[in-house]
Amino acid sequence: MAVSFHTRSNSVPSLQHPQAAYVDEQLTRLRSSEAVSSSSSSFIYKRLSNLQDLYDSLDKMIRLSITNQALSQDQIEKLIDGSLMILDLCNVAKDALSQMKEGLKDIQSILRRKRGDLSAEVKKYLTTRKSLKKSFQKVLKNLKVGQNKEITDRSLVVFGETEDVTKALFESLFSFMSGTKACGKWSLVSKLMSQNKATCEAEANEFTRVDSVFQSEKSLKMEDVQMLESCIQDLEDGIESLSKSMIKYRVSLLNIL
Repeated sequence: MAVSFHTRSNSVPSLQHPQAAYVDEQLTRLRSSEAVSSSSSSFIYKRLSNLQDLYDSLDKMIRLSITNQALSQDQIEKLIDGSLMILDLCNVAKDALSQMKEGLKDIQSILRRKRGDLSAEVKKYLTTRKSLKKSFQKVLKNLKVGQNKEITDRSLVVFGETEDVTKALFESLFSFMSGTKACGKWSLVSKLMSQNKATCEAEANEFTRVDSVFQSEKSLKMEDVQMLESCIQDLEDGIESLSKSMIKYRVSLLNIL
């Protein structure tokens, strides 16, 4: 559920507490990273790490009495709903990565032992990938930016903006895993929802390169599989760390209800 009690701005001039100012700096850093075009899993991981730091900072900010007094019960409930939505996105991503990693392990086992039906395992993996891509598209269609509204206390803008940059990051993550380039913030969502069925251009990355090798007649090498497995592990670690921070953040919100 989108938080509907904030207005977007490049800065938050009314922030008074140092912790709130630090949160705004982190938000600015994340918003800047949205404009960077990168097909690197390490860049996605870095954004996940930065987002984790942001939620850790928001968790500290929530515990301040000044924040407690500024947030109404309705606003807190909307933030709690938003945190649940983000945890759901984390779970979808973790489940998808786990499925792909399991398939890669089976392929590695055959390559290592040099016996078994490699072709069957590769087809099984590609079938899983095809199914996951469809599920990613459904998730992306459901990611919508809520309408922003002016509020009296401008310092609370950081909560709504954090939810927006989180959605943008997950758009990038799911687009990255499906091999579809996110052509700017929320552009993929709008394209997926449009009637002309326009799609963003394909993006070469660790996932698509291995897909290409699997689909071709090329000789599959162990290093191809290991490279993608390492990429998946990095993303899993980043999402798991973010999930833990989100749980702490959610608990803090529940405690001030």
